[in-house]
Amino acid sequence: MIRGCTRSLDELFRQRVIAQFRLGEHSAHFVDHWDRVAAYGAFVGASCGADLEVVRLFALLHDSQRFEEDYDPEHGPRAARFAEHYCGKAFLLTPKQLKLLMEACHDHDRGRTHKDRTIGSCWDADRLDLDRVGVSCDPYFMSTAEGKRLALRRPWDRQKEVGLVS
Repeated sequence: MIRGCTRSLDELFRQRVIAQFRLGEHSAHFVDHWDRVAAYGAFVGASCGADLEVVRLFALLHDSQRFEEDYDPEHGPRAARFAEHYCGKAFLLTPKQLKLLMEACHDHDRGRTHKDRTIGSCWDADRLDLDRVGVSCDPYFMSTAEGKRLALRRPWDRQKEVGLVS
């Protein structure tokens, strides 16, 4: 941290992402969702050895480039390009990590599963928060064993287990 600077570079980047978000603070795809995805991602990712830095950045970026609340099939590809643009400027990743982050963002809403534990953890984390929009989690669409297990739990119990509520 720079002497005299009270906010970390991570917090400055987060504030930049928030400031450019087009849908406003009442969107189902805004900060509260990002924070829940981060918590689910850390929990799921730790269980399978995922790259937690990629999972953390995915949580912040995956929906940050939405232009529409409901149907916006290009928001994932836009988020991947956004990540690529800011890598090396606002955060540091290896080329392999950046590739994982970009793929996770690009395809997160396509309804597929993934064998890679990092990408799978990202996608599971996002899907575990679907109850916020009235959609139940389906274990069939989870990539990891932990994601499948959590998907079978009631939303409140799932949130308690990962530390989102007490």
